[in-house]
Amino acid sequence: MENKLHTPVMLNEVIEHLNLTPGKIIVDATIGTGGHSRAILEHIMPAGKLIGIDRDQESLAVASERLRDFADACEFVHGNFTDVDKILERLNIKNIDGILFDLGLSSFQLENPRRGFSFQYEGPLDMRLDNNSYISAYDLINNLTQEEISNLLWTFGQERWHNRIARLLVEERQRHPIATTLQLSNIVVRATPYRYRHYRIHPATRTFQAIRIAVNRELEALEVAITKAVKLLNKSGRICVISFHSLEDRIVKLGFRALSSKKELDIITSKPLTPTRNEIKENSSSRSAKFRVAERI
Repeated sequence: MENKLHTPVMLNEVIEHLNLTPGKIIVDATIGTGGHSRAILEHIMPAGKLIGIDRDQESLAVASERLRDFADACEFVHGNFTDVDKILERLNIKNIDGILFDLGLSSFQLENPRRGFSFQYEGPLDMRLDNNSYISAYDLINNLTQEEISNLLWTFGQERWHNRIARLLVEERQRHPIATTLQLSNIVVRATPYRYRHYRIHPATRTFQAIRIAVNRELEALEVAITKAVKLLNKSGRICVISFHSLEDRIVKLGFRALSSKKELDIITSKPLTPTRNEIKENSSSRSAKFRVAERI
């Protein structure tokens, strides 16, 4: 099963910058299938504790199985990292020594057609990280106005052809609902001027990204979570964030800067760290990663 699981991005940098030692309490706020967490646990044992949070129950189940050798040192929580304070309160944990946010989708999620995250596989237009959520990509694409879709694509995806795509989506859904990933992808390709359809990045990349972010309210969640997480850190505790989108990275940068001005954080990475050439060569999904670190004062 290991070979099919998501390869953790910037693993060496995460381990180094979390300042891990035996006995520490660490939160993996986006545990996914447990790649980062396994390495973290190896560095905080014995007597360490890891709290793994994820909105995706399927990923959480995989992580629980994958980390069964560390079961006594782990707590697996199905939830949103915006509730990290409430989650720790329920576990009777007042403070932590480090927290990691890896904001990327895992290959485990992307390669499951049923989840609807990828334009490469035919599947339902879903994109919910938490299957219990009410709003799916189908709901947004088939109910928002043309202007709302256009704004969404620009705001969350910086999609250059947002107006053209929104107009064609609305025209198409008047004939029949847009219900699958390939339907959406094909419409985006058709709306993209021919000369821009064959770039290295697929024309539907930004549209799918924007819709996923909107469905899961990811940017709002990140702002809230950073503020809460910092208050939970012990002195010299570290907050580490891996982002894959310029809007996410901007939120992290400005959040860290604001808390630094209040003398709550010391920013460790004045500029974001990025993957090495070797890592990008071995794991192309890491190419857009940016890693920022700050320490509780």
